[in-house]
Amino acid sequence: MDTKELLKKVRKIEIKTRRLSDHIFGGEYHSTFKGRGMTFSEVRQYYYGDDVRNIDWNVTARYNEPFVKVFEEERELTMMLMVDVSGSELFGTTEQFKNEVVTEIAATLAFSATQNNDKIGLILFSDHVELYIPPKKGRSHVLRIIRELIEFQPDSKKTNLAEALKFLSNVMKKKAIVFILSDFIVDDYEHTMKIVSGKHDVTGIRVYDRREESVPNLGVVQMEDEETGELMLVNTASKKVRRNYEKFHREKVSYFKDCFSRSGAGTIDCRVDESYVKKLLGYFKQRG
Repeated sequence: MDTKELLKKVRKIEIKTRRLSDHIFGGEYHSTFKGRGMTFSEVRQYYYGDDVRNIDWNVTARYNEPFVKVFEEERELTMMLMVDVSGSELFGTTEQFKNEVVTEIAATLAFSATQNNDKIGLILFSDHVELYIPPKKGRSHVLRIIRELIEFQPDSKKTNLAEALKFLSNVMKKKAIVFILSDFIVDDYEHTMKIVSGKHDVTGIRVYDRREESVPNLGVVQMEDEETGELMLVNTASKKVRRNYEKFHREKVSYFKDCFSRSGAGTIDCRVDESYVKKLLGYFKQRG
């Protein structure tokens, strides 16, 4: 992809996702993810209805009229976007591939964080951490993240979420808001997830295609495993083959939801042909 085409794509995503974050998600994000507490701001005169527990008795005695302390929320939060860039993300049977929807969701979340003056960092992972961008503030930083999401070419097509979570634990010493964007066609990460969720506010966003839930009867077809590159002939006319595939998919989804639930983390399911806007808003409102 040449530079001109890349910048055009980045701009298109910025316009769409920034509009969403400005008009919809900014306030919901702020109310959902609280700061680290309240910090003293100033003293002002007491007004009817103020909490009497906030009266500053020293200032009140000095001026012989009531004054109250004013506190502000101490935000200074950090959002970490953990994005799966393995081969299975390059799949889609409708208008968009999974990785394209993931990019839009990540950009929307990043601009929502920026609107609230929070830092944003990025971890791209396959079966190892492919790229780490430390958290920073600002629009130019978010645009860099979007560029990487669009054009990054991973070394591996395989997936290992546990390794990515271990890396996160090592680089993020303070509590962060963590969004993991993946199809979660992987397992063996529950132990690491419990450790990470004990320290950070974690949400898993599962982005999937409807054709991953079941295989239609198409007769004998050649299929390729996106993560291993293996080609195989599959008899989709066989009910047993279709049942086994559906069972495999259900097990992966069940593992994802059970693991996150037991770890105290949140989950969102986003099918590529559905509105991720409604899913994110519903999740924010539920948590807020």
